[in-house]
Amino acid sequence: MSWLEREAALLKLGVKAQTLYAYVSRGQISAQSHPRDPRASLYSEADIDRLIKRRRRGRTRSDIASAAIAWGDPVMETHLTTVRNGRLIYRDRDAVKFAEHASVEDIAAHLWQCDPLRPAQPSISKFPESSGKARAFSFLAKLAASEPQTLGADRQTLSLWGTEILCGFGDAISGAQGRGLLHQKLARFWRLDPNGADLLRRTLILVADHELNPSSFAARVTASTGASLAACALSGFATLSGPRHGNASAQALQYLRLATLNEAPGAPSENKLWHGKISAVGHALYPNGDPRAKALLKWMRLPHALKRAIKAAESETGQDANIDMALAALCLHLELPDDAPLIIFAAGRVVGWIAHAIEQSLSEKMIRPRAKYLGS
Repeated sequence: MSWLEREAALLKLGVKAQTLYAYVSRGQISAQSHPRDPRASLYSEADIDRLIKRRRRGRTRSDIASAAIAWGDPVMETHLTTVRNGRLIYRDRDAVKFAEHASVEDIAAHLWQCDPLRPAQPSISKFPESSGKARAFSFLAKLAASEPQTLGADRQTLSLWGTEILCGFGDAISGAQGRGLLHQKLARFWRLDPNGADLLRRTLILVADHELNPSSFAARVTASTGASLAACALSGFATLSGPRHGNASAQALQYLRLATLNEAPGAPSENKLWHGKISAVGHALYPNGDPRAKALLKWMRLPHALKRAIKAAESETGQDANIDMALAALCLHLELPDDAPLIIFAAGRVVGWIAHAIEQSLSEKMIRPRAKYLGS
């Protein structure tokens, strides 16, 4: 079998890297590690030829829609984020490098294309719910019921509303209004030392956005109707809470606890109780490893038991740890509560939801796909 390097495969297919990775993730093109460069991959020329042949025969509109709905070709244009050459890019800036020095508020201004954010006073000051997750949901729901619609609003107005949501989201998680940046509010809530607070800041930047992920797509659909910005963020948060998206780190947290308790060697096989595979390893957009996870794991000084558990998962599956695994490791390392992985993910990603909602709102386009009816 003949194998092509990435650039040759892209040239032959005439597609972008994201599309090639999508073909690999769907099993349409086989890939293997490059024998001379462990960071690179080789791609089956025979599979590429078959795919090109099928493409030339043409596909029906329903075939295209069916293929695009799960890890398919990009279907929406955006200036916000992309995955390029194994790196996550925020408006032409490397997300990992951004995370080394920026605040959540910095990344918000960058993605929203607005002036530096100024502290805003949330319109809701009382948060009676018992958990940070419940308070965050309640905050967005109450704000969505009263906030003006986005239809006709300009970028400056939308950014001001976004700032109110971002400030209030941090207050809702901690249960009280507080001063400072978002990561500082959460660090005080969890009583983190300066090193822990800095790791939290970096993590929030790494998860702020990730192309057209399910929760951001949900936020865009809501924004396309002209609904309030808070309603868009609420749609994103509701979608994020599923175990196949933001709550995947909860399963990784269980695995790491089990693995470290058993000192790792036997843990992977026991973990197969979870749908026959170890969670939080591999990512369709990163055949050579999730750069967010690599950076976060590098920044942390993890105990040997946690390092062994992560290595065991990677060895068992043949795939690198992704951001969900790194996020679970962070929460164990900082001794955070069980709901912390989802809360951290949501606190960072709310920036992306708002960014997608602003971009969609300003486009003045409705998102309304058609369904392929399978009945008689």
